[in-house]
Amino acid sequence: MARYLSIGAVLTWMILSLPTVLDSAAPTAAARAMAQAADAFLNALSAEQRSKAAFAFDHDQRLEFRFTPRARTGLPLKEMSEAQRTRAHALLKTGLSMRGYTTATQIIDLETVLRSIEPPRTRPDAIVRDPELYFVSIFGTPGKGPWGWKFEGHHLSTNFTIVDDRPVVFAPTFLGSNPAVVRDGPRKGMRVLRDEEEVARELMAAFTEAQRAKVIFDVSAPREMITAEARESKPLDPAGLPVSAMTPGQRRIVERLLDVYLGRVVPDVASKRLEALQRTGIDKITFGWAGALEVGGP
Repeated sequence: MARYLSIGAVLTWMILSLPTVLDSAAPTAAARAMAQAADAFLNALSAEQRSKAAFAFDHDQRLEFRFTPRARTGLPLKEMSEAQRTRAHALLKTGLSMRGYTTATQIIDLETVLRSIEPPRTRPDAIVRDPELYFVSIFGTPGKGPWGWKFEGHHLSTNFTIVDDRPVVFAPTFLGSNPAVVRDGPRKGMRVLRDEEEVARELMAAFTEAQRAKVIFDVSAPREMITAEARESKPLDPAGLPVSAMTPGQRRIVERLLDVYLGRVVPDVASKRLEALQRTGIDKITFGWAGALEVGGP
């Protein structure tokens, strides 16, 4: 990942060391919408396309989590007609809020930016920057028994799982930005993850020096996500400062930061996750930071 960060991507780390709590409930509106959209997408495919997009729920690739540019399981946008792409994006919209969907499409669009600023790649195995290399996979039968779906490509991985009448699970989810700020061209000034960065930096500015010393667990950003692309991520050490040790004003900023991250998904799904966090205890959340404090720093 270091080579991908070298042109200005910034890593901001927020550690949410909380277990997931899921209560049974009636099928949510989001789950129903996802099933309908997934069915519509699959029904628009040819038999050959369907063989690339549809898998059993227990298929090994359902547990694959990849945010780096590479070959993937699933049907790529490149192999879809315009009508099929519309249905693929309609499925994505059932999981992501309008803001989340806009962020996702901007991340896809950054592939065009990377292609324009990076030197030409001539090796057969060279990384390809292509906004059409985003893949859709459906696992299981939509609306019947456990099932799920994935929309994934470079710096974008959305995974939704629906089991019986439980709340929809949206994990793992990854939205990244490279470059962090577009410096030139028609998209000059674009900061795809502006909200995530600005609210987190506002929180850092609100800490006292003593608090900040506890929050910063490394002066350099990691070369890679701490959990990388592991299928199973173990709970992180609660590095940083717990919300219980923050002032009411700082806590309000944390809640705004939670809103930014949870606001990526549709309200029906976000509200269930927020309820789980509240039951477990917002005070148990820890906030940690690695890397430079200034915008654009490593």
